[in-house]
Amino acid sequence: MTAFALAYSLHLLAAMLWVGGMFFAWMILRPAAVAALEGPARLKLWAEVFQRFFVWVWVAVVILPISGVGLLQMRFSGFETAPRYVQVMMGLYIVMVALFIRVQSLQVPELRRAVEAQEWAAGAAVMGKIRRLVGCNLIVGVVLVAIAAARPMF
Repeated sequence: MTAFALAYSLHLLAAMLWVGGMFFAWMILRPAAVAALEGPARLKLWAEVFQRFFVWVWVAVVILPISGVGLLQMRFSGFETAPRYVQVMMGLYIVMVALFIRVQSLQVPELRRAVEAQEWAAGAAVMGKIRRLVGCNLIVGVVLVAIAAARPMF
């Protein structure tokens, strides 16, 4: 396996993990949890899901720029000579990371506090904020993947 193939594979896997995980959570898990669980159980479930999923998002957050810069150097010899779509993808990555950090550092701790205190109305309000931010991040991620798919690195 060439260095390019390894970097490209890691890059794709990290993106798939993050964007695919958000798609699964938004389109599959959320509706199923609403249908199957009462409010308190649903909030407890989400607190646990975020704790586990965010470990993997951090893996993606680290792998994506490392593999991306490697691909950038191998394919285009640097940022200055990279096509505009690569620069747009890097900007969208920064937006996604900012949204993720906002959810993880502000909303999820607030959700955990509400769940631990059994303040279900407050937890539901926080979950609404999280849902909107994750929805925005999913849209940005899908756009980013569409750009990447339309303009392959090869």
